Amino acid sequence: MRLSFRHFNYFGYGIYNDIKSRLPHYKSDFTDAFNYRVIPSTAFIFFTNLLPAIAFAQDMFDKTDHAYGVNEVLMLSALAGVVFGLFSGQPLCIVGVTGPISIFSYTVYELIHPRGTPYFPFMCWVYLWSMVFHIIIAVGNYISFLRIISLYSCDIFGFFINMVYIQKGIQILSNQFDDVDLASGYCSVMIALLMVICGVGSNILGNYLHYFKPWVRKVFVDYGVVVLVIFFTGFIHFGGKLDDTDLARLPITQSFQPTRNGEIRPHGWFIHFWPGENISVGDVFLAIPFAILLTFLFYFDHNVSSLMCQLKEYPLTKPASFHWDFLLLGLTTGLAGILGIPAPNGLIPQAPLHTDSLVIHDKTGKRLSVVEQRVTNTAQGALTFLMMSRPFLVVLGLVPQAVLSGLFFIMAIGGLHGNIVTNRIRYCFLDKEYIETDPQCPQVWKDIHRLPTKKWFYIYTLLEIIGGVAEFAITLTKGAVGFPGVLLFLAFCAKWVWPLIIPKDELAKLDGDVADEFILKNFTVASDEKKRRRRRSDAEEKERGSNYHESTNEQSESVTS
Repeated sequence: MRLSFRHFNYFGYGIYNDIKSRLPHYKSDFTDAFNYRVIPSTAFIFFTNLLPAIAFAQDMFDKTDHAYGVNEVLMLSALAGVVFGLFSGQPLCIVGVTGPISIFSYTVYELIHPRGTPYFPFMCWVYLWSMVFHIIIAVGNYISFLRIISLYSCDIFGFFINMVYIQKGIQILSNQFDDVDLASGYCSVMIALLMVICGVGSNILGNYLHYFKPWVRKVFVDYGVVVLVIFFTGFIHFGGKLDDTDLARLPITQSFQPTRNGEIRPHGWFIHFWPGENISVGDVFLAIPFAILLTFLFYFDHNVSSLMCQLKEYPLTKPASFHWDFLLLGLTTGLAGILGIPAPNGLIPQAPLHTDSLVIHDKTGKRLSVVEQRVTNTAQGALTFLMMSRPFLVVLGLVPQAVLSGLFFIMAIGGLHGNIVTNRIRYCFLDKEYIETDPQCPQVWKDIHRLPTKKWFYIYTLLEIIGGVAEFAITLTKGAVGFPGVLLFLAFCAKWVWPLIIPKDELAKLDGDVADEFILKNFTVASDEKKRRRRRSDAEEKERGSNYHESTNEQSESVTS
């Protein structure tokens, strides 16, 4: 008997379909990279991934007794960039260290350290169990449940992430007053504000003003952030009163070595995790609930990140990949546990910013196409690995923490500017005459203004604000690692509760699908195939039954005659 996916309840069909649909484009994923947009995009995503990751490393360094440091984060970012750049189905999704995984890492440390459980073997088992759960979800086609995600979920998630970035920038600056001295604090605030002014100014000059030729303005947009990071790293060495100011720098360690190489990590990058000798059997099973929580976190966080880099506004032409990418995420999570580094995950806002940096516009600003390729993700991962060498580590050690704060603010402001929740809030305070008469008014406000009834718009906007604030509020508590649960709850509300409050025709104007249908179809490809084959099987069975009855009738007629 011939075996098919049908005999195994279509297990693995989503992975199979992702590979089948994406593999024909693999060669073009490299040949399409022969485009100028790849160069500024690589530089941009390298800095916007590297520096925030190091800032999260600082959190883990302080709160895990120096278990995780800069080198662990660099190894993670390099591994994730190269693996997902070369082997993922959707290489536009940037993967690395996120705020939630840093919160998860030091929360686990705070819970298990008092009971004497060895941290690295325990985290290794958390990641290995999570890898198993990732494989089960991917093979079982359970990614399909995320079809419930609408624009509401993605919009408030983006809104929440940008608020976290602002909070993180403020936290870095406030630490300068506490950890160094008053002069360092005020100088750090000055550096961060100057970075924000220059960063936002370069974006305004490049996108909204009409000085200089278009290609000159584009240079400001493409390389503004890169130049700012380099300039303000050197700014503190200009002499004068700056020489008398002790600014906090990024912590560094030995090149290509773990931060705690020695008693805590006697075997270097390889964690000895086998039970009995390195960790008790009870602790191995204690890791399971933590692994379930981590899997739940990645299930939502990574797939939403992937969705947000494939939004409707981006004219993508190559197919999506969710099942295969989640399987790959699980495998890298297990590898991260063995190497003793934090687990990788999809990044927001880096993922959508990456896609946006690859968009080709016409002279009017209309999006024409996206340079869909693998080179930018792979290259930024390889460059991150080079940063672990001694010369580049020394350079990283020169970067003031205030530069990280400024970068957080720039990314947050850019993200909030394009976020629909922010734009809906801004609409409430706009001069309506400006919307009606000014041809330069953005289309998003014109669309809102054309709504026949504003009542439901205000209610929906309030629900978005409540959702974003709820997400942010839980991150300030000890239950911070449970924030994806809040987001999933809000996704269920958007699917089944909001239609009970807001009329469906009005809700359709405010909410909708995140991406185009050919992207979303990958969520339900297995269930669709089941239905298609079931219909075909039923038709064949019906046809066989019809043929049987015809044959029986013929035989009866023959006997009668």
